[in-house]
Amino acid sequence: MNALPELQHNYIMVKSGVAQVSCCIAWAIDRLQADEEGDDLDVVLLAAATDGAEAMPLVEKILEKYLGPAVLNEQFVAGKYISELWRAYRAKSFSRDMVDGILSKLYYRLGYPNWLTMLRRNCEYATDVHAFRIPFEDEFAYIAGLWEESASLDEFMKMYDREVSNSHDIRR
Repeated sequence: MNALPELQHNYIMVKSGVAQVSCCIAWAIDRLQADEEGDDLDVVLLAAATDGAEAMPLVEKILEKYLGPAVLNEQFVAGKYISELWRAYRAKSFSRDMVDGILSKLYYRLGYPNWLTMLRRNCEYATDVHAFRIPFEDEFAYIAGLWEESASLDEFMKMYDREVSNSHDIRR
């Protein structure tokens, strides 16, 4: 199972609404064609899936089996997506307004987690107040970098420092 990071990435993109479940099904088909499934019936069933209702439980079962349940945590999935979003923002594929809409939805869906508060706030302010652009980008880089290094929500929370987030504000 050398390609599990690819499946995990696909899962994050599907759960974030950026990709279709067909990328996960294609992953399983590729594994079968390369004879890399190791007789894993879940991979065979995923390759035969026809829609998200069939495929997503199998994707989650495969990821949990090989990578552990931590990779299915909603905050973890959202955090990994934020690190992807940061790369897209830096590449100018997403505007601040687009990022603001995404962060607002994530913030609400996740129940207003503390670690997302300053990023969400700074992004909202930066869409209207130019002085917040740098604090927003500093916080975005900080949060995305932590998620990039984290293998679980627990790892992220051990590294996250609210004081660093608080420092990403307009200097008065």
